[in-house]
Amino acid sequence: MPPAQRSSSTQAATTTPATTRVVLDAADITRALTRISHEILERNKGSADLVILGIPTRGVALAHRVAAVIGQVEDSHVPSGSLDITMYRDDLRLRPARTLEPTEIPARGVDGAVVVLVDDVLFSGRTVRAALDALGDVGRPKAVQLAVLVDRGHRQLPIRADFVGKNLPTSLLERVQVSLAEYDGDDAVLISSADGAG
Repeated sequence: MPPAQRSSSTQAATTTPATTRVVLDAADITRALTRISHEILERNKGSADLVILGIPTRGVALAHRVAAVIGQVEDSHVPSGSLDITMYRDDLRLRPARTLEPTEIPARGVDGAVVVLVDDVLFSGRTVRAALDALGDVGRPKAVQLAVLVDRGHRQLPIRADFVGKNLPTSLLERVQVSLAEYDGDDAVLISSADGAG
């Protein structure tokens, strides 16, 4: 989530009481990822050319889950990994102190592959733009597709997800938080807002 959004959320939370509600629970997330996995297979007529890359942090766990579901359906191994975008962010000069995340590209590489980028929340589109730039330095895929667990709107760039778990219209004052068992101990998507923010 861009820094501006984080600061808006923080400011709202300090001025009025915040309310939080669960919009997806663990079962919902499992169903959404299963549906996304099947849609990926249908779009690409199988898994032969697929490489699934997650955008750190939570996109990586989601990518591995999607690859596992596709692998079970196809009874084959689907390569998955991670793609760090830290040095490709357009706000790097504004906030240069960032921790690098791992980039793990499967052994087959991405040249000639259909790469499915996976992220937890699609918001402004700037994270995905950075991921496309990072991917271009790794290789030349045949095609790039985007899968997200949540699309919350408010795009600042002309970027659209190919596969969406849940479209979640939000206010700019609201904050969407994805919790995953791999990092947080459980699976949930939460939305919080200041009282009266809508």
